[in-house]
Amino acid sequence: MCNLYSITKGQQAIRELARAMSDRTGNLPPLPGVFPDYAAPIVRNQPEGRELTMARWGMPSPAFALKGRKSDPGVTNVRNVKSPHWRRWLGVEHRCVVPFTSFSEHEIMPDGTRPPVWFAFDESRPLACFAGIWTRWSSVRKVKEGETTNDLFAFLTTEPNREVGAIHPKAMPVILTTSEEIDIWMSGPTEEALALQRPLPDASLVIVARGERQDGAPAAS
Repeated sequence: MCNLYSITKGQQAIRELARAMSDRTGNLPPLPGVFPDYAAPIVRNQPEGRELTMARWGMPSPAFALKGRKSDPGVTNVRNVKSPHWRRWLGVEHRCVVPFTSFSEHEIMPDGTRPPVWFAFDESRPLACFAGIWTRWSSVRKVKEGETTNDLFAFLTTEPNREVGAIHPKAMPVILTTSEEIDIWMSGPTEEALALQRPLPDASLVIVARGERQDGAPAAS
């Protein structure tokens, strides 16, 4: 399960790749380590066009997962898109893309430690996007905060390709690599969009860092 990623490219690069018409992120700094419940940039559909904005990582949890709990930290990765809980957010109005430059999976070591292993397309960490969903939701994310209303997001996962599967055999994020794939995810019929829930081809990712809680990426551009 991917619970740590980085986005170190600038706003202009994100807007160009996702064809965002507006930008509400302000002065977006590089984010070498995005953790669950952190705010991070997404591009979502709005009536006036695609919008680059910030949202909190973690969609509302299913009711069964909240029994006996006083807060809902959210679900970061979505796999079962046939679940009624997730189906309500698969329409165009709730789809988004989540820009990233690298992501990590935890490697289980013989001594029981789980250091992160960072993946990207190459050492320069080119920009790409996860296929995501978002919603505006009122809930108690943290007990000390009380109830708050937030824009929340998560991204889809699928079977891993060879490189990711060697570290994390259960899943990898659903990654969109071209503007055409982004267009299908953002605007296409649900069946066509969900056809993108597939692993990347083998040999398309490389390991760019190990053991760091933040990716030591090149300078933003």
